[in-house]
Amino acid sequence: MDFNVVVLAGRLAAPPEVRSFESGSRLVRFLVTVRSMTPRRRIDVVPVTLWEPDRDHPVLEADVGSSVWVAGSVQRRFWTEQQARRSQLEVVASDVRTASDDAHDSWSAITELVADRSGRRVE
Repeated sequence: MDFNVVVLAGRLAAPPEVRSFESGSRLVRFLVTVRSMTPRRRIDVVPVTLWEPDRDHPVLEADVGSSVWVAGSVQRRFWTEQQARRSQLEVVASDVRTASDDAHDSWSAITELVADRSGRRVE
């Protein structure tokens, strides 16, 4: 069985960028830093997109360095720049929680989302 589910727990790396379109749609783009210990110690910076956020969504007010939880899926975005085709992997978020949210409630919401998408329970 294939499923595309990503869960990140990290820190906000830069202020979120809000974009509004003529259609009325809105998106927020932000970067999350996550630490990995294997196969070697490193810090990755992951681009995240959240479509149609509430105007008072906590990530819009979060400070750089704040803890953030993201659940969503991986998507490759393509565009053309200077006659060259480019692409980038990003996480399209379906749920974003910040340090202002209760940590236990955030973890519960994230694990429920993963279970709903994958049909598997996360402990």
